[in-house]
Amino acid sequence: MTRETTISIVIVAGLLAAAFIAQAMGETFYITLATRMAILGLAATGLNIALGLGGLVSFGHAAFFGIGGYAAGILATHAFNSEPLLLGLPGTNQMIVIWIAGAIAAGLVAVLIGLISLRTSGVYFIMITLAFAQMIYYFAISWPAYGGEDGLSIYVRNAFPGANTLAPMSFFLICFGLLALGLVLFALIRASRFGAALQAGRQNETRLAAVGIAPFRVRLTAFVISAMMTALAGALFADLNRFVSPSMFSWHMSGELIVLIILGGVGRLAGPLAGAIVYVLFEFALGGITEHWQFFLGLILLAVVLFARGGVMGLLAGRARHG
Repeated sequence: MTRETTISIVIVAGLLAAAFIAQAMGETFYITLATRMAILGLAATGLNIALGLGGLVSFGHAAFFGIGGYAAGILATHAFNSEPLLLGLPGTNQMIVIWIAGAIAAGLVAVLIGLISLRTSGVYFIMITLAFAQMIYYFAISWPAYGGEDGLSIYVRNAFPGANTLAPMSFFLICFGLLALGLVLFALIRASRFGAALQAGRQNETRLAAVGIAPFRVRLTAFVISAMMTALAGALFADLNRFVSPSMFSWHMSGELIVLIILGGVGRLAGPLAGAIVYVLFEFALGGITEHWQFFLGLILLAVVLFARGGVMGLLAGRARHG
């Protein structure tokens, strides 16, 4: 076991322990903070597959995050009102069904976006993914059936078999479990032949093509997997807040996910989670002091880019990327 793997386990276990300590102290607010960390960590882990392994700087992942959120909101609203969806399909308040629906919807959209955007690179890829996300954002604003610009409330948190999802600790454990699965999937992808091909394509796609592997197919597959994981986090985020709005599709959300990865460590196993922990703690500590707390976060981000390019995980685990 490498040092990075050990530190990753410590970070994940630390988040779990913090939630149990908060539960023992009766501080449910801190359980909610831990839940937010887990959800944002899962979303950023999804993006880390595309960005950290494939070098795909996507400013459009908010589209997938929002799709997951709206899947939760729309299905729950139709179930609450007993109104059928399109084609007479019923709504549902079952989280597992919502997760599947959101992930499939995001995967299909990712295929369409990827078929176009992945034929470009660099700043062109960034701008095309951003453009697609903004298109979906403006569509959500102009969709009055589901709240339009005002968003959509989820009246009762969706259900999970055998759990009281209204209890903060129960909902945290659901989110934490999915985060753990997401981290395991990331580790498996990074250690697999597919992951090796994805990383090789980031470094030199000509050499990858020369050995008979199509870089486009590898990147498209990674892009879709990345989108589906981010959508899953979006569904959890909607349930956490019991509200969805077009802001989930905004470019600010995409930028926030990228910031989490940079803070924690690009391509690192627990980098996105470490970044989410730092981000949420910083937001909590300074958010009550000044509404301009993002300015100080920007200074920290600048320091990371200039002096600690491996992020939090780089400082703790050293320069080696894999573990």
